[in-house]
Amino acid sequence: MAKTALITGASSGLGAEFARQLAARGADLVLVARDEAALGRLAGALRVARGVEVEVLVADLTDDAGLDAVASRLADPERPVEVLVNNAGFGLDLDFAANGLADEERHLDLHVRATMRLSHAALGAMLARGHGRIINVASVAAFLPRGTYGAVKAWIVSFSRWANAAYGPRGMTVTAVCPGFTHTNFHERLGLPPGQEGIPPFMWLDAAEVVREGLRDAAHGKAVSIPSLRYKLLIGAARLVPAPLAARLAKSGR
Repeated sequence: MAKTALITGASSGLGAEFARQLAARGADLVLVARDEAALGRLAGALRVARGVEVEVLVADLTDDAGLDAVASRLADPERPVEVLVNNAGFGLDLDFAANGLADEERHLDLHVRATMRLSHAALGAMLARGHGRIINVASVAAFLPRGTYGAVKAWIVSFSRWANAAYGPRGMTVTAVCPGFTHTNFHERLGLPPGQEGIPPFMWLDAAEVVREGLRDAAHGKAVSIPSLRYKLLIGAARLVPAPLAARLAKSGR
């Protein structure tokens, strides 16, 4: 039976790149996002290019019905999912006090509640089979005082570290992939056109390399993957910086 990977937030950005690279390795796919048209285009292209089976599952993971549908798909014993990529997410302005509470709650739901619920559904099925892999897309923001985005990503990192240690002996790996600023449409969705994000050119990463390194670290059983040496060094240095200075530095970019 071909291995199947389920990817959330698969319609664009890192999610679409995970789909392309996993399909290139021969995995069948379940693509999850809200944008049915974008999912359909990607699914059609991968079926032709890679000859894999691709299922499209349209769902809003901040909605109970959407979350239930994806959790049920992960728990289906007749159609096992070997790899779960929790990638769906979005950013908010760093000024928490100025943000709408409904936006902040949706942000929390998508990054934390959906990751927790889908990981729980996947773990039950994977542990019963004795093998499986979960990749949770976090961010280097998890290691910096960077608004509620950093806070939700820190939860993902902490959860992944614990789950990898707890369930590794039972055939599981759980990896938090923590990229820095990466060339995707993430910032455009925040209303920032390319070149207006306030990020120095040397800080940008390539999406294909982020996914390649993340998949490699997950295959090696690492709990945390920080793609690129420059971000590894940055995070190491950030741990030595006083908190007030770290908070000022973390305001760079959006």
